[in-house]
Amino acid sequence: MKTVIHRGNTRGFADHGWLQSYHTFSFAGYYNPERLHFGALRVLNDDTVKGGMGFGAHPHDNMEIISIPLSGALEHKDNTGRHKIINQQDVQIMSAGTGIQHSEFNASKTEPVKFLQIWLFPKKRDIAPRYDQKTFDPAGRQNKLQLVVSPEGSADTLLINQDAWFSLGNFDKGKSFEYQPKLEGNGVYLLVLSGSLQAGGETLGARDAIAVSDLEKLNVTTLENTEFLLMDLPMAV
Repeated sequence: MKTVIHRGNTRGFADHGWLQSYHTFSFAGYYNPERLHFGALRVLNDDTVKGGMGFGAHPHDNMEIISIPLSGALEHKDNTGRHKIINQQDVQIMSAGTGIQHSEFNASKTEPVKFLQIWLFPKKRDIAPRYDQKTFDPAGRQNKLQLVVSPEGSADTLLINQDAWFSLGNFDKGKSFEYQPKLEGNGVYLLVLSGSLQAGGETLGARDAIAVSDLEKLNVTTLENTEFLLMDLPMAV
Protein backbone atom coordinates (compact mmCIF):
# COMPACT_ATOMS: atom_id res chain seq x y z
CA MET A 1 0.00 0.00 0.00
CA LYS A 2 1.36 3.41 -1.02
CA THR A 3 0.22 6.37 1.06
CA VAL A 4 0.62 10.12 0.61
CA ILE A 5 -0.70 12.66 3.13
CA HIS A 6 -1.87 16.09 2.01
CA ARG A 7 -2.19 18.33 5.06
CA GLY A 8 -4.67 21.14 4.76
CA ASN A 9 -2.03 23.73 5.66
CA THR A 10 0.28 22.61 2.82
CA ARG A 11 -2.15 23.39 0.01
CA GLY A 12 -1.62 26.22 -2.42
CA PHE A 13 -3.62 29.37 -1.63
CA ALA A 14 -4.87 32.25 -3.75
CA ASP A 15 -6.62 35.32 -2.33
CA HIS A 16 -8.37 37.33 -5.04
CA GLY A 17 -10.43 39.39 -2.61
CA TRP A 18 -13.77 38.08 -3.87
CA LEU A 19 -12.38 34.52 -3.91
CA GLN A 20 -10.24 32.57 -1.46
CA SER A 21 -9.15 29.28 -3.00
CA TYR A 22 -7.08 26.41 -1.60
CA HIS A 23 -5.51 24.15 -4.23
CA THR A 24 -4.58 20.57 -3.34
CA PHE A 25 -3.08 20.07 -6.79
CA SER A 26 -1.20 22.44 -9.12
CA PHE A 27 -3.68 24.99 -10.44
CA ALA A 28 -3.50 28.48 -11.96
CA GLY A 29 -0.66 30.32 -10.17
CA TYR A 30 0.12 27.41 -7.81
CA TYR A 31 2.60 24.86 -9.12
CA ASN A 32 4.04 21.94 -7.21
CA PRO A 33 5.73 19.21 -9.29
CA GLU A 34 4.89 16.67 -6.59
CA ARG A 35 1.20 17.58 -6.77
CA LEU A 36 0.14 17.43 -10.38
CA HIS A 37 -2.64 14.87 -9.90
CA PHE A 38 -3.53 11.63 -8.12
CA GLY A 39 -4.47 9.17 -10.81
CA ALA A 40 -7.56 10.56 -12.58
CA LEU A 41 -7.98 13.26 -9.91
CA ARG A 42 -6.60 16.45 -11.46
CA VAL A 43 -8.07 19.33 -9.41
CA LEU A 44 -9.39 19.62 -5.86
CA ASN A 45 -10.15 23.24 -5.04
CA ASP A 46 -11.69 24.40 -1.75
CA ASP A 47 -13.28 27.75 -2.60
CA THR A 48 -15.02 30.57 -0.74
CA VAL A 49 -16.75 33.21 -2.88
CA LYS A 50 -18.11 36.48 -1.48
CA GLY A 51 -21.74 37.46 -1.89
CA GLY A 52 -22.66 38.67 -5.36
CA MET A 53 -19.36 37.53 -6.87
CA GLY A 54 -18.29 34.59 -8.99
CA PHE A 55 -16.62 33.13 -12.06
CA GLY A 56 -17.71 34.68 -15.36
CA ALA A 57 -18.35 32.57 -18.47
CA HIS A 58 -15.33 30.39 -19.27
CA PRO A 59 -14.72 27.23 -21.34
CA HIS A 60 -13.90 23.64 -20.43
CA ASP A 61 -13.39 20.53 -22.51
CA ASN A 62 -12.63 16.86 -21.86
CA MET A 63 -12.89 17.06 -18.10
CA GLU A 64 -15.36 15.70 -15.53
CA ILE A 65 -16.21 18.59 -13.18
CA ILE A 66 -17.97 18.03 -9.85
CA SER A 67 -19.14 20.87 -7.58
CA ILE A 68 -20.20 20.24 -3.97
CA PRO A 69 -21.50 23.25 -1.98
CA LEU A 70 -20.54 22.98 1.70
CA SER A 71 -22.51 26.07 2.73
CA GLY A 72 -24.51 28.59 0.75
CA ALA A 73 -25.55 28.13 -2.88
CA LEU A 74 -24.08 28.48 -6.38
CA GLU A 75 -25.84 29.88 -9.44
CA HIS A 76 -24.91 28.00 -12.62
CA LYS A 77 -25.44 29.17 -16.20
CA ASP A 78 -24.06 27.63 -19.40
CA ASN A 79 -24.19 28.09 -23.14
CA THR A 80 -26.88 25.44 -23.54
CA GLY A 81 -29.32 27.81 -21.81
CA ARG A 82 -29.25 25.91 -18.55
CA HIS A 83 -29.73 28.02 -15.41
CA LYS A 84 -29.68 26.23 -12.04
CA ILE A 85 -29.12 26.89 -8.35
CA ILE A 86 -26.87 24.37 -6.59
CA ASN A 87 -27.63 24.31 -2.87
CA GLN A 88 -25.97 22.72 0.12
CA GLN A 89 -26.80 18.97 0.04
CA ASP A 90 -26.70 19.12 -3.79
CA VAL A 91 -23.96 17.69 -5.99
CA GLN A 92 -23.46 18.89 -9.58
CA ILE A 93 -21.55 17.19 -12.38
CA MET A 94 -20.58 18.35 -15.85
CA SER A 95 -18.98 16.24 -18.55
CA ALA A 96 -17.31 19.00 -20.54
CA GLY A 97 -16.62 16.66 -23.45
CA THR A 98 -16.21 18.46 -26.78
CA GLY A 99 -16.59 21.81 -25.02
CA ILE A 100 -18.90 23.87 -22.84
CA GLN A 101 -18.94 27.40 -21.47
CA HIS A 102 -20.39 28.11 -18.04
CA SER A 103 -20.40 30.63 -15.23
CA GLU A 104 -20.65 30.09 -11.47
CA PHE A 105 -21.74 32.86 -9.13
CA ASN A 106 -22.66 33.05 -5.49
CA ALA A 107 -26.46 32.82 -5.46
CA SER A 108 -26.54 35.20 -2.46
CA LYS A 109 -25.71 38.90 -2.66
CA THR A 110 -24.63 39.01 0.98
CA GLU A 111 -23.53 35.60 2.34
CA PRO A 112 -20.44 33.68 1.20
CA VAL A 113 -20.66 30.32 -0.53
CA LYS A 114 -18.15 27.58 0.25
CA PHE A 115 -17.76 24.71 -2.17
CA LEU A 116 -15.45 22.02 -3.48
CA GLN A 117 -14.68 21.94 -7.19
CA ILE A 118 -13.18 18.68 -8.38
CA TRP A 119 -11.87 17.79 -11.84
CA LEU A 120 -11.23 14.26 -13.11
CA PHE A 121 -9.69 13.24 -16.40
CA PRO A 122 -12.46 11.53 -18.43
CA LYS A 123 -12.59 7.88 -19.47
CA LYS A 124 -13.81 8.76 -22.98
CA ARG A 125 -12.80 11.97 -24.74
CA ASP A 126 -14.91 14.20 -26.97
CA ILE A 127 -18.29 13.02 -25.78
CA ALA A 128 -21.33 15.29 -26.03
CA PRO A 129 -21.33 17.75 -23.10
CA ARG A 130 -23.63 16.68 -20.28
CA TYR A 131 -24.87 18.24 -17.05
CA ASP A 132 -26.75 16.87 -14.03
CA GLN A 133 -27.32 17.58 -10.36
CA LYS A 134 -29.10 15.85 -7.49
CA THR A 135 -30.07 16.60 -3.90
CA PHE A 136 -28.86 14.04 -1.36
CA ASP A 137 -30.54 13.59 2.02
CA PRO A 138 -27.86 13.99 4.72
CA ALA A 139 -29.56 11.22 6.72
CA GLY A 140 -28.28 8.85 4.01
CA ARG A 141 -24.68 9.39 5.10
CA GLN A 142 -25.13 9.13 8.87
CA ASN A 143 -22.68 6.42 9.99
CA LYS A 144 -22.59 4.98 6.49
CA LEU A 145 -21.21 5.84 3.06
CA GLN A 146 -23.63 7.67 0.79
CA LEU A 147 -22.72 7.04 -2.85
CA VAL A 148 -23.31 10.23 -4.85
CA VAL A 149 -21.31 9.72 -8.09
CA SER A 150 -20.77 6.51 -10.03
CA PRO A 151 -19.97 5.30 -13.58
CA GLU A 152 -23.25 3.42 -13.70
CA GLY A 153 -25.46 6.35 -12.72
CA SER A 154 -28.88 5.54 -11.28
CA ALA A 155 -31.86 7.18 -9.67
CA ASP A 156 -29.64 7.58 -6.59
CA THR A 157 -26.30 8.70 -8.07
CA LEU A 158 -24.87 11.06 -10.66
CA LEU A 159 -23.31 9.56 -13.77
CA ILE A 160 -19.60 10.21 -14.36
CA ASN A 161 -17.60 9.49 -17.50
CA GLN A 162 -14.89 7.67 -15.54
CA ASP A 163 -14.50 4.51 -13.45
CA ALA A 164 -14.88 6.55 -10.27
CA TRP A 165 -17.16 6.45 -7.25
CA PHE A 166 -17.65 9.36 -4.82
CA SER A 167 -19.13 8.84 -1.36
CA LEU A 168 -19.98 11.26 1.45
CA GLY A 169 -19.89 10.23 5.11
CA ASN A 170 -20.95 11.78 8.40
CA PHE A 171 -19.82 9.40 11.14
CA ASP A 172 -20.14 9.63 14.91
CA LYS A 173 -17.06 9.41 17.10
CA GLY A 174 -15.59 5.92 17.42
CA LYS A 175 -17.14 4.42 14.28
CA SER A 176 -15.01 2.21 12.03
CA PHE A 177 -15.33 0.82 8.52
CA GLU A 178 -13.25 -0.86 5.82
CA TYR A 179 -13.28 0.40 2.27
CA GLN A 180 -12.23 -1.77 -0.66
CA PRO A 181 -11.77 -0.15 -4.10
CA LYS A 182 -14.48 -1.16 -6.52
CA LEU A 183 -12.03 -1.87 -9.34
CA GLU A 184 -8.63 -3.54 -9.20
CA GLY A 185 -5.98 -0.88 -9.67
CA ASN A 186 -8.13 1.97 -8.37
CA GLY A 187 -6.84 4.21 -5.59
CA VAL A 188 -8.66 5.98 -2.76
CA TYR A 189 -8.54 9.68 -1.92
CA LEU A 190 -10.20 10.62 1.39
CA LEU A 191 -10.66 14.28 2.35
CA VAL A 192 -11.75 15.19 5.89
CA LEU A 193 -14.26 18.05 5.78
CA SER A 194 -14.68 18.42 9.55
CA GLY A 195 -13.67 16.47 12.64
CA SER A 196 -10.82 13.95 12.67
CA LEU A 197 -10.16 10.31 11.89
CA GLN A 198 -7.52 7.66 11.46
CA ALA A 199 -7.06 6.14 8.01
CA GLY A 200 -4.31 3.79 6.90
CA GLY A 201 -2.62 4.28 10.25
CA GLU A 202 -2.49 8.08 9.83
CA THR A 203 -4.34 10.71 11.86
CA LEU A 204 -6.14 13.35 9.80
CA GLY A 205 -7.88 16.55 10.86
CA ALA A 206 -10.19 18.94 9.04
CA ARG A 207 -9.10 19.52 5.41
CA ASP A 208 -6.34 16.91 5.68
CA ALA A 209 -6.42 14.15 3.06
CA ILE A 210 -4.91 10.73 2.45
CA ALA A 211 -4.16 9.38 -1.03
CA VAL A 212 -3.73 5.60 -1.13
CA SER A 213 -2.81 3.36 -4.06
CA ASP A 214 -1.86 -0.33 -4.44
CA LEU A 215 -4.29 -1.23 -1.68
CA GLU A 216 -6.68 -4.06 -0.95
CA LYS A 217 -8.65 -2.09 1.63
CA LEU A 218 -8.50 1.07 3.72
CA ASN A 219 -9.33 0.97 7.42
CA VAL A 220 -10.96 4.13 8.82
CA THR A 221 -11.90 5.04 12.42
CA THR A 222 -13.38 8.39 13.46
CA LEU A 223 -11.82 10.14 16.47
CA GLU A 224 -14.76 12.56 16.83
CA ASN A 225 -17.91 13.33 14.87
CA THR A 226 -16.50 13.61 11.35
CA GLU A 227 -17.62 14.48 7.84
CA PHE A 228 -15.58 13.40 4.82
CA LEU A 229 -15.53 12.81 1.08
CA LEU A 230 -14.13 9.53 -0.23
CA MET A 231 -13.16 9.17 -3.89
CA ASP A 232 -12.43 5.78 -5.48
CA LEU A 233 -10.74 6.40 -8.84
CA PRO A 234 -8.40 5.00 -11.48
CA MET A 235 -4.67 5.44 -11.06
CA ALA A 236 -3.84 4.84 -14.73
CA VAL A 237 -4.77 7.81 -16.94
